[in-house]
Amino acid sequence: MHLAFLDWFIIILFLVISLVIGLRYRNVAGKSMSDFFLGGRNLPWYIAGISMVATTFAADTPLAVTELVGHNGISGNWLWWTFLFGGMLTTFFFARLWRRAEVLTEVELIELRYSGWEAAFLRGFRSIYLGLFMNVLIIGWVNVALLSILKIFFEIPDDQLLWYAFAAMSITAIYSSMSGLWGVAITDVVQFVIAMTGTVILAVLVVNSEQIGGITGLKEKLPPWSLDFFPSVRMGDAGGMASSLTIGVGAFFAYIGVQWWASWYPGAEPGGGGYIAQRMMSTRSEKDSLFATLFFQIAHYCIRPWPWILVGLCAIVLYPELGEGEKRMGYVMAMKDFLPAGLKGLLLVAFLAAYMSTISTQLNWGASYLVNDVYHRFLNPTADQKLLVRVSRITTFVIMLVALISTSMIESISGVWTFIIECGAGLGMVLILRWYWWRINAWSEITATVAPFLAYAFSRYVLKVEFPTSYFITVGFTTFAWIAVTMATAPVKAEKLMQFYDRVRPDGWWAPVEAITGRSKPKSNMGILTICWLSAVSMTYSILFFTGKLIFMEWMEAGIWLVVALCSFIVLRIAMKKTSFAADNI
Repeated sequence: MHLAFLDWFIIILFLVISLVIGLRYRNVAGKSMSDFFLGGRNLPWYIAGISMVATTFAADTPLAVTELVGHNGISGNWLWWTFLFGGMLTTFFFARLWRRAEVLTEVELIELRYSGWEAAFLRGFRSIYLGLFMNVLIIGWVNVALLSILKIFFEIPDDQLLWYAFAAMSITAIYSSMSGLWGVAITDVVQFVIAMTGTVILAVLVVNSEQIGGITGLKEKLPPWSLDFFPSVRMGDAGGMASSLTIGVGAFFAYIGVQWWASWYPGAEPGGGGYIAQRMMSTRSEKDSLFATLFFQIAHYCIRPWPWILVGLCAIVLYPELGEGEKRMGYVMAMKDFLPAGLKGLLLVAFLAAYMSTISTQLNWGASYLVNDVYHRFLNPTADQKLLVRVSRITTFVIMLVALISTSMIESISGVWTFIIECGAGLGMVLILRWYWWRINAWSEITATVAPFLAYAFSRYVLKVEFPTSYFITVGFTTFAWIAVTMATAPVKAEKLMQFYDRVRPDGWWAPVEAITGRSKPKSNMGILTICWLSAVSMTYSILFFTGKLIFMEWMEAGIWLVVALCSFIVLRIAMKKTSFAADNI
């Protein structure tokens, strides 16, 4: 397919704007590592929040949602909607703690919280494991998604696709290495607006096309199961034809009751972590950290999905010939078939913007681990800030090159996703409790990091069981292992615990530390924060369902969800005023 001059003009203009933003913030990023990786801890909440949303809007996400909808209708999205519980837990229980910690990276927290050589080992190991190994896997699957779009759009031969990934990553690496987090975050804002505009325009054009006939026509042409908002829960094996997400009781419990707190997953780490923690730590204050994370959760679950879902539903009608492994391509085929000149370029820019916002964050975030927690911590502790910034820029390009090699080796995006989520099963509770229970030590986290790999391999290749059975085995084994190791090993040294306690001022079970310091236990916020958490979850789900019912013109149900959302908001607002956040004039 050939693009018109207007399409190419839009694409080139976008790339130029991205590079100009990189040049604009080059001097700001060059002052120190804090400026390069955390924007000088001066990001307002709305910039940090939009940057989080933009990062999670990768080139693969509209395609993944289209695939979920193609298989199971709207209810298929519960495979990721369940992560809202963990996301809101991070918002109210951990955002302020990350900001108080005053660390440069998530893994730097390890040596603030734990003592001994095992803490140093864990910091170095997780820096390489997350900053390089996991990071290039994530970048690789995002690259594969973009290349699959370009392949269909431009009919590019397979042996040339990697060069296009190299070109796209090079442009992204140039502006992210120049501008640091400030430039990445500002570019994210621009890219998010473009990406959302493009996907909304596509949804409007496809839904109102002659083949679909608007929302009324879409509802008439779709099988009823595809419009179900909630999954059907069965007691035995499913049979028959396609239906809304139909899962067993075990799988339902895994999604709703276990997955959100037990699994480490990029962007949804229990207790916060990765680039989410980076954005929380980059804000101006605890209040900004809370607001940024709260905005991210609402936008992530309520603003972004519906344009993708609508196109996914239309693809069921338009492309019934797509097989099991091809349904995700319905989104790209709709782009080809329904966009006129100019808008084709706009939507390609939207995908390119989504891609670049994710890649720029992964490059900046990964470099922060390798430079701050490996190079500066172990290899050159006396390096000055100017040298560290130069090394950070070089490391950005090194990660890019390793990620290209990873891209060439990835055959299945879903395979990478399955590997990551199952090999992080059981780690999440340690990441939560290290803030709230003094007895957690470095051996707890080391065990919870290694144990899932052993349990996953045993359950899949020896017992030969699949998810969710394999998932429960992994979570159960990992949880037993880290609790046993925690009880069998020595606690963190008292002086290290007191240092952490004084800086972070955590709630929870810190009685021995409080006894050593002679301080009275402050009033607990756990109860009121739990009310904030649950009311925010209720509010966000209600907004999500209200928006959907409004789109499908189901007015009565839309009104009910709107009332629930407003009631939840009132409860949330009252509860927030009774927490320590009130000191920040929230």
